[in-house]
Amino acid sequence: MKAFINHLGTVLATGALLGASAQLAAQQPADLVELLDLVEQDRVAESEEYRQRLQEFEDNAERQEEILRITNERIVEQERLQTRLSNEFERNEITINDKREILRDRRGDLNELFGTLQGVAGDFLSTFENSLISAQYPGRSEVVEGFIEKAGSEIQQLDIAEMERFWFLMHQELTESGRVVSYPGEVAMPNGDMVSQTVTRIGAFNSISDGQYLSYIGDIGHLQVLPRQPDSGYLAMARELEDAREGFVRAGIDPTGGVGGQVFANLVNFPTIYEQVRDNSGIIGFIIIFVGIVGILIAFLRLLILSLVSLKVRRQLGNSERLSKDNPLGRVLLVSESNPDVDTETLELKLGEAILQETPSLESMLTLIKMIATIAPLGGLLGTVTGMIQVFQMITVYGAGDPTIMAGGISQALMTTVLGIVVAIPTIFMHTVVKSRADSITHVLEQQATGMIALKAEQKAKAAS
Repeated sequence: MKAFINHLGTVLATGALLGASAQLAAQQPADLVELLDLVEQDRVAESEEYRQRLQEFEDNAERQEEILRITNERIVEQERLQTRLSNEFERNEITINDKREILRDRRGDLNELFGTLQGVAGDFLSTFENSLISAQYPGRSEVVEGFIEKAGSEIQQLDIAEMERFWFLMHQELTESGRVVSYPGEVAMPNGDMVSQTVTRIGAFNSISDGQYLSYIGDIGHLQVLPRQPDSGYLAMARELEDAREGFVRAGIDPTGGVGGQVFANLVNFPTIYEQVRDNSGIIGFIIIFVGIVGILIAFLRLLILSLVSLKVRRQLGNSERLSKDNPLGRVLLVSESNPDVDTETLELKLGEAILQETPSLESMLTLIKMIATIAPLGGLLGTVTGMIQVFQMITVYGAGDPTIMAGGISQALMTTVLGIVVAIPTIFMHTVVKSRADSITHVLEQQATGMIALKAEQKAKAAS
């Protein structure tokens, strides 16, 4: 402390000298005597100020010592209080343990009863949380949770009313699971809006509203429309069920029940054939589809053209006296009429030539259809190979531990194979139909040409005899 005071005095003296120097510089004394007088005056003034500051500092030091003393006394007092409270806490803890033992002994067989009720309530809680019945009767899960907590408590005790309430909830679940009821409820639409609608609940299996199937998740706490609905047949039955007032009505439900139709939800969320083709076929799959569509269209076009030609040929067969150039048979028979004087061999050659001229138009594009039917499976095989290459590349990079990594390549391999076969089967069928129709017309032309040659030969034989 004394060293600090000495140091402080040195600092104050230095400050006084600096102040005196500044003041002297401001007053600009005339000679050394006047300068000495000014310095003496300033020294006396600074000495008085120094004594005042020193006194204030000593007074503050005494106050700090008093505060420190009071603080130490409070610390000692608080330590004594802590010791007393710790001892009292230990005594209370011993008392509580003794009381719990007494309570446990007095409850006796009730502990086993409460343990059984706790286990049964835990099993029912998982059912209540996601049950469609909880959507109609909310708050059941909270009641069961409080029941479980109280049944497992060592202090609290279940009363008869609480056990009867839990018994009622169990029987409510069993009874309502066998009923078909309608009630007003809040339904979340796919866009997130909440709408008040009449909900038709089929036991604990499915709920329907406005002709749409609903799902329920306990964490969300309300019914919501499935983003994807089943096909129109099931939706029609759902509307019929909502409109029914008595009797039996067919309706699609999830037979697993219990969790509000999760199997049904997963079923309708399964990708459609269009989505599987779109997501898994790749560029090769789309090429196969395009080629198949072109082949089928060409086949139908040729079938339509040949059907019209066949109709004209049959009409020409029924009117052999009036030959027309608008059908192959008429054009072939006109060759015979335009050459009445030729011999049989020459007529046969001319009719054969006429038939050969008609054949290309009848068999037009048959080769293209057959080529498409051949290329489609090969395109599927190409997609299979590229898909398997992708699978092996994934195995090389990531290993074979995760099958989902390889799913894309396998899906492409299988989907392109399916597309190739699906395109090839109808294309081959259409090629066969069109080819048979063209062959039947060609057969009629050959038959009539042969008949004309035979008639010509017969006429010549009679004329010679």
